[in-house]
Amino acid sequence: MKESINKILKRTNKFIKNNKLFASFVIICVLISLLLRFLTIGFYVDLKAILSDTLISLFIGSFAFFMKPNKRYNYYLIWITFFSILSIANLIYYEFYHSFISVSLLATTSMVGKVNDSLFAKMKIHQFIFLIFPIIFILIKKILIKKNYFNNLELSNTKEVFKKMSMIILIILIILTFSFTQNDKVKFSNFRNKEYVVKNYGLYVYTFYDLIKNESSYDKAAMEFRNYYSCKKDTSDNEYTNIFKGKNVLFIHAESIQNFLVDLKINNQEVIPNINKLAHEGMYFSKFYPQISVGTSSDSEFTLTTGLMPSTNGTVFVNYDENTYKAMPNYFNDLGYYTFSMHANDRTYWNREDMYKRLGYQKFYAKESFIIPEDEDSDNYIGLGLSDKSFFKQIIPILKDIKTNNSPYFGTIITLSNHSPYKENEKFGDFDLTMSYKYEDENGDTLIGRREYLEDTEMGYYIKSAHYADEAIGELFEELKNENLLDNTIIVFYGDHEARLPKKDFELLYNYDPVNDTLLEESDENYYSLDNYNYDLLKNTPLIIWSNDEKYNKEITTVMGMYDVLPTIANMFGFDEKFSLGRDIFSSEEGLVVFPNGNVLTDKVYYSDLYDEYITFTDEPISSDYINNLKEYANNILEVSNEIVEHDLIKTESDKLGECLNE
Repeated sequence: MKESINKILKRTNKFIKNNKLFASFVIICVLISLLLRFLTIGFYVDLKAILSDTLISLFIGSFAFFMKPNKRYNYYLIWITFFSILSIANLIYYEFYHSFISVSLLATTSMVGKVNDSLFAKMKIHQFIFLIFPIIFILIKKILIKKNYFNNLELSNTKEVFKKMSMIILIILIILTFSFTQNDKVKFSNFRNKEYVVKNYGLYVYTFYDLIKNESSYDKAAMEFRNYYSCKKDTSDNEYTNIFKGKNVLFIHAESIQNFLVDLKINNQEVIPNINKLAHEGMYFSKFYPQISVGTSSDSEFTLTTGLMPSTNGTVFVNYDENTYKAMPNYFNDLGYYTFSMHANDRTYWNREDMYKRLGYQKFYAKESFIIPEDEDSDNYIGLGLSDKSFFKQIIPILKDIKTNNSPYFGTIITLSNHSPYKENEKFGDFDLTMSYKYEDENGDTLIGRREYLEDTEMGYYIKSAHYADEAIGELFEELKNENLLDNTIIVFYGDHEARLPKKDFELLYNYDPVNDTLLEESDENYYSLDNYNYDLLKNTPLIIWSNDEKYNKEITTVMGMYDVLPTIANMFGFDEKFSLGRDIFSSEEGLVVFPNGNVLTDKVYYSDLYDEYITFTDEPISSDYINNLKEYANNILEVSNEIVEHDLIKTESDKLGECLNE
């Protein structure tokens, strides 16, 4: 055994003596990677990383044996220079982004345009320390020349040498394979944690794996995430800053309440008088638009609380419920608030039970927290479950207990009764859907006629349902007032999404001619156009911020998206939010709503991504640059938001934000 070891050592010594340039190349390459790990991750010597660096260096270096001796030096120098430059680039990138470069990402035009100029402008001397390695290799060559190394070099048999190198490489590869853990497999599979790969397997394995994997999606997403939020500016500092600091806040999530109902009268009767009262007394945002996708109510909750857009792949509440988010309940938790949500539906509906934990709710009062009648014919059972009136009565004692023991508090109350299909007329009570009109008979006498023009239509069912929901809201506020639960409390009322009513029913609502029992012609001066654009614009919902302590009597007509709620509330309640894609509605920025389908709404235009056209709301000329900027902005917002959700970037990248590289 001892003789065998001595024999191996002698052969190894002879090989190195005859191949000092090759040995120097391997050692230098290993040192380059080791130094990069030291300057980025910290001093951490990992045997797997050293073996990996050695493996790649031996593999690359072995091909030089097929070259003539005088060509090998240049081959090695090129690789050492490349690895040195690669390390410089990674060090620069790491000190900005706390991650390592994806070679495939650097190859994209967007990367070059957005990042490189700024990176080069911020270079530091120590980042170029890797240039010492090509210099060292040049000096090694000069020393070897003086010792006549190249003249005395014994030319080994190429095939024999390559065979020996292959055996060594294979042995190292086997060792690494057996040391490859399940955790390593996961890290390589999703390729998200670049630091882990470099720390455990070295720069070269990381780089070559990045190339052969040919997947830059995470790298690109992470870069865009870091750059977007590093460059995001705080524009909230206005007359509403901190005005509600320390107050309780109750969000009322009103199922399917659309904005066209506000101040709407049928036969001179208000459809939603109680909500109208809130709108007239509070801050009423009349151009507030939900930004929902297939997740409907859950999308509304997600976008409103996080300021992010719904996912383009599935539903966030269902498909991405294990991600990390920074939502409104999280922020209020940080302020010492008690946070809760109330909904008389099953806690698993829309996967709320799991998702609420991610959003930060401390308590979820779901179906089992309330008395639900077993008889679905009961007046206390409407649609999907407990009626709003019964629900509101049952939450009052819970709210009293919360106020006594957990003030201040942040809560969300989710209504249920105004859910489609809106057809439980006998439980909604009476609401006159007829239209009165004057007409002259054959004798010239003026008579009063009545048309039941909305009966047995979806619009008619919806109006009756909304009227019931409004009555329930009125009773809720009466109970809150009687129990002193409105004092020092801000109410934020919002419709979660449109009711999905057909266009023909809106035609009936706005263009019905009772005299002739027909619809108005387009040429009629009273005709309301319901083209695709106006029909879309009718899908907005009311947002009202109301206080019992002060009547604001203010209508805000700036267009606003659901992703603007978090930054607006953050400014009013005095906390900093980080990751919303919207802006404080009271900032000086232009109102701008991006929809999941790519459409964009501003105070000036409504742009359709499907048709690549727009309508204007102003006589001001609209330039092509303005539209192009809107499209670019929308694409950026949708991409950033989707990547945040798909790659869980708030968890993996939020601690890596640095200087803005676009300035």
